[in-house]
Amino acid sequence: MVATFGDIFTAIKNDSENYVYTKVGIDPLYFVSPQAKIIIIGQAPGQKAQDSQLVWHDKSGTRLRQWLGLTDEEFYHSGKIAVLPMDFYFPGKGRSGDLPPRKGFAAKWHPQLMALMPSVELIILVGSYAQRYYLQLKASQTLTQVVYDYAKYQPKYFPIVHPSPLNQRWLKKNPWFEETVIPNLQQVVHQILYN
Repeated sequence: MVATFGDIFTAIKNDSENYVYTKVGIDPLYFVSPQAKIIIIGQAPGQKAQDSQLVWHDKSGTRLRQWLGLTDEEFYHSGKIAVLPMDFYFPGKGRSGDLPPRKGFAAKWHPQLMALMPSVELIILVGSYAQRYYLQLKASQTLTQVVYDYAKYQPKYFPIVHPSPLNQRWLKKNPWFEETVIPNLQQVVHQILYN
């Protein structure tokens, strides 16, 4: 019998590795649709997103939607966008931002969910955790190099920097990203969604 989205959601909640969240009423946070054409893979939900139970529901999400050239309506209600973080739970705060997603989480749950989304044409990899995992990068490859060379990972993947306000300095230092990469990203996204 083939698992459904509901079966997988229940299995994630009941997994012993997630018990600490389930016992206090925190559900896994991700967003899937059988009609999805684009999957966005980032780090893990932030505290605000987890509290609201809405993916990318913060300043980073606002900027991400601007970069994609999508309205809130298109992002949340078109059924064509899926969001699979590397971990479906807020990992907690670290010294300089959120803690990393748990190892092994994506390997356990992403393939099962992706199998139910056969129309996906593009996976947008947001930040180094998603890029290192999906692109199987060497330790020597920096996020800047990977994002600069984004075209070599197409048509399946499109690596971008995280839209966090904490990356404002990186964006100022690398103006080519918003001048060149973002217009390309918007073009690819709109071509997939509307052609």
